[in-house]
Amino acid sequence: MMENFPKPVVVVSKCLGFDSCRYNGDIIDAPFVDKLRSHVTFVPVCPEVEIGLGVPRKPIRIVSDKGITTLYQPATGKDFTGTMRSFVDDFLGSLTEVDGFLLKNRSPSCGVGDVKIHAGFDEGARMFRGSGFLGGAVLERFAGLPVEDEGRIRNFTIREHFLTRLFLFARFREVKKSGSMRGLVDFHSLQKLLLMGYNQAQMRLLGKIVANHEKADWNTMITRYEEQLKRALANPPRFTAMINVLLHAFGGFSNVLAKEEKAFFLDLIEEYRDERIPLSALLQVLRGWSIRFRNDYLLGQTFLQPYPGQLSKITDSGKGREP
Repeated sequence: MMENFPKPVVVVSKCLGFDSCRYNGDIIDAPFVDKLRSHVTFVPVCPEVEIGLGVPRKPIRIVSDKGITTLYQPATGKDFTGTMRSFVDDFLGSLTEVDGFLLKNRSPSCGVGDVKIHAGFDEGARMFRGSGFLGGAVLERFAGLPVEDEGRIRNFTIREHFLTRLFLFARFREVKKSGSMRGLVDFHSLQKLLLMGYNQAQMRLLGKIVANHEKADWNTMITRYEEQLKRALANPPRFTAMINVLLHAFGGFSNVLAKEEKAFFLDLIEEYRDERIPLSALLQVLRGWSIRFRNDYLLGQTFLQPYPGQLSKITDSGKGREP
């Protein structure tokens, strides 16, 4: 049974419940971060404090003018670009182990996609959206790992995708560290249904890498596997693909369930299709049946319990299935 979860290492913006380090001295109420605390190892960071801006501080902004990106403080006219780039490079280079990132949205340092970029130094300059200095560097240097901000994570589909990847990559990190071929084979076999839902083509490619017909050495093989695993999990799975996997798993109980139980589960699938319930609700039912009928194969599959059940939360931002 998938109950012994590794502890992922997660870089998190320090203002998300760790310290009163926002530019105005605030600390952000972050219920999701609070819930994660006992399940992950957090590495809190506030780039703006780290480069000496202090708390409280005058706001900074990103200016993109004539092809040059600057971290600028309008109140003082100071340019913090070089200092910030140096800190970001040193900090990210110091991360010997990391499985994911959860960062403050809209922050000129931490934001990953919704930061205001000013197209000039004048107050009336037009604005567009982009990444902050740390957030952008994370997306580039750690491409393929789960990276989210505290705004998007309120959507339960995005949250499920983030948690699934986070705990899977933490488990994969342990396999890499072990250097064990048997460990990789076991890891891959436990991901079969999950990969089937995410990307069947990648699932088959990963299977070929594990088979290792070319007799590649461990470093070559594990590097190839990691690259393709990141590709397989890069995008949230299509709900239609997940429904196919749910029906595949459900088929294993076709001879033991009562007619009413079968009808109940099929109704749940329609609720999932209509975005009325999250995927985790159906997985809980399948897991209950797997325990009841001692289906060890399903109980061993990551798909059935991709992350600790305590982290399942049905509350949602209301933005629907699409990111």
